[in-house]
Amino acid sequence: MNRVLNRSTTARRAQRGIALPVVLIILLVMLVSSIYLLKSSNSTTLTAANLAYDSAQGRAVDAGLHQGFQWLSDTAKSNRALLNSDSSANGYVSFLIAGQSTRSDAFWEGGRVVTVNNQRIEYVIHRMCSRNLPYDHKDNACVQTSDNPSAMGSSVKAGESLAMDAPRFAAIPKVHYVVTARVAGARGGNVVNQLVVQIGA
Repeated sequence: MNRVLNRSTTARRAQRGIALPVVLIILLVMLVSSIYLLKSSNSTTLTAANLAYDSAQGRAVDAGLHQGFQWLSDTAKSNRALLNSDSSANGYVSFLIAGQSTRSDAFWEGGRVVTVNNQRIEYVIHRMCSRNLPYDHKDNACVQTSDNPSAMGSSVKAGESLAMDAPRFAAIPKVHYVVTARVAGARGGNVVNQLVVQIGA
């Protein structure tokens, strides 16, 4: 009888000893899970804040693009000959050096700085030509596009092709311009946007 009692007492003592390590392991798993959830929620909050910041910077730099485009459009309508020479007061450069990128300081020479909603925005307008000359000058080379009158619904004369890709183009080409704007963010992030514009020569 004593042997049976001793065995049951020993079994109960062994069971009591197993409970503590099991509880400690469960607590450890819960601790690691809570740390992971905390980090995950912080990462989500930071990501959302960064996306909102990038969106605000993008809207600000678009305001610079709009100002540059507005000047270019108004000048093309009122006095297109002014587009043959530089106008640093308006951020306009009548040529673009091949190979220049927005990272080089020379690219931004002749640009204009404006303030929109207390943010400093810089923009520059480049005419996509090789020289500071009229677009049709023999020593100048410009990126140009000419519309196909057939594609614009004009009448086709007898003997001319009706194909959309027929080599028959309008006499007045469109010269290409690039408006580039940038803004330096308070957190060290920079945003650069570009807009390509075609204006009839």
